[in-house]
Amino acid sequence: MTVSALEAVRFTLDRTSPVPLYHQLARRLEEAIEQGVLAPGNLLGNEVDLSTRLGLSRPTVRQAIQSLVDKGLLVRRRGVGTQVVHSQVRRPLALSSLYDDLRAAGQDPATRVLRNERVPAPADVAAALGVPEGAEVVALERLRLTHGRPVAFLCNFLPPDLLDPDTARLETTGLYRMLRAAGRTLHSARQTVGARSATGEEAALLAEHEGAALLTMQRTAYDDTGRPVEYGTHIYRASRYAFDFQLLVRP
Repeated sequence: MTVSALEAVRFTLDRTSPVPLYHQLARRLEEAIEQGVLAPGNLLGNEVDLSTRLGLSRPTVRQAIQSLVDKGLLVRRRGVGTQVVHSQVRRPLALSSLYDDLRAAGQDPATRVLRNERVPAPADVAAALGVPEGAEVVALERLRLTHGRPVAFLCNFLPPDLLDPDTARLETTGLYRMLRAAGRTLHSARQTVGARSATGEEAALLAEHEGAALLTMQRTAYDDTGRPVEYGTHIYRASRYAFDFQLLVRP
């Protein structure tokens, strides 16, 4: 990490606060990573340098760094030091695409299309899209990456007359952008968010370990005529991804 990047991080710590100093330091570093002040690849000084600069003990600095290593935001590399890996993606619960949200957050999204074919609709897909079971639908499977690292596996089904998605375009743009370009106005969606552990196959796909925490999302999106236009089941690395909720008191 360059000196200018380090100097841009505000390390204001409240020594009178009941919040432990290591937690305050970890939060300042995490905020700097989320805001792009510390970018992937930036190196942090060693624990001795940081403890001297901040006037903190080495155990305090070590505990702060370890907490971010555990979150997957930092990594310790032999002969290199502690390095920023990536920021966690925080996505609002809104009718938007992951691609658009990542672009807006400056996360440099990339897509690897693993499947793009027409298949008979399974029962759950048929029910969601309002078509007979076994009817032809478009099946898409994509791996979404940021800064070259996997963040989500997306499985989507579309009515066959809605869009003929080109694989090359899917690798350079988002599905919702393609739907809008085809004249579809997305209006609403039903969505369920959950969590579970990664299977061995999912772990290999997402560069995680088997049993790692995953966030899940199931969504059916509708256009402005009320027609179902997309049914998706997605999984996200919990170490790199979070949903943001805004909760309001009902009158």
